Amino acid sequence: MNQLNDLAALIERNTGSDGLHETALPGLRLARYSAPSAPVHGLHKPAMCIIAGGRKQAMIGDRIIIYDKACYLVVTADLPVVSQVIEASAEAPYLCFAFDLNPAVLAAMVSAAGVIAPGDAPGGAPGPGLALSRSTPELLDAAIRLMRLLDTPGDLPFLAPLVEREILYRLLNGDQKDQARAIAVADSRLNQVNRAIGWIRRNYAQPFTIGRVAEEARMSTSALHEHFKAVTAMSPLQYQKQIRLQEARQLILGAGMDAATAGHEVGYDSPSQFSREYRRLFGAPPIADAARLRARPELMAEI
Repeated sequence: MNQLNDLAALIERNTGSDGLHETALPGLRLARYSAPSAPVHGLHKPAMCIIAGGRKQAMIGDRIIIYDKACYLVVTADLPVVSQVIEASAEAPYLCFAFDLNPAVLAAMVSAAGVIAPGDAPGGAPGPGLALSRSTPELLDAAIRLMRLLDTPGDLPFLAPLVEREILYRLLNGDQKDQARAIAVADSRLNQVNRAIGWIRRNYAQPFTIGRVAEEARMSTSALHEHFKAVTAMSPLQYQKQIRLQEARQLILGAGMDAATAGHEVGYDSPSQFSREYRRLFGAPPIADAARLRARPELMAEI
């Protein structure tokens, strides 16, 4: 508990206001919210997040995950997530330490250790793309030391890489070791799914066949369906729809496009179908949703 209090105090000191905050360390972001939030749609990148206060809910496809200050979570794929702070106050805010996962660094560490978990082999089944575990004293200690380095910027180039490697070491040897090591293994089922995800993200506006995505992932179509669902909690076509609608939302809000143009830009031939699916996902038709987001830009956050 003392370690969690220390980490919470350091996050508070380096944020001071609600929202997402970049730090002087590339790949380390902090989040603070002093009240429960509305649902936030975003794309969560591979990362490890340590919760130091409050409670949050994440919905991925048909999965709902609730986590609090006893937990850390590991995200191993680009996941469309609907997240919501469900417990926070001015006295006890939601606080999060978010650390990006670098596949190249993880691969180098796994290779140096000469260790591959059973699930890392090409035929091993991947786990969910977002998984939860209880934070350990060792992991919290490393996170605290990394945060303290923010107070001495001159030390960052020399000491931060050492602490960052320790955090990854704790991850590679903790409860989520199979997931973390699978990121590092080029031909793991997880990375085959990640190749499929990357292809869909690059080609989301175009129609595709499952066979084409399976070819890109170097999997059979049946294996793609099975493992894509295991990682993302949705099918490739459902994933494409999420990406299309999130991209359209950005075009309407950021580029000022009208709904019909934005829908066509992301691959919809029917404006009415686009409007229906947009409203189903975001809870309001495009124009009303854009007005709401302009009034409350925090609803576009990604953690």
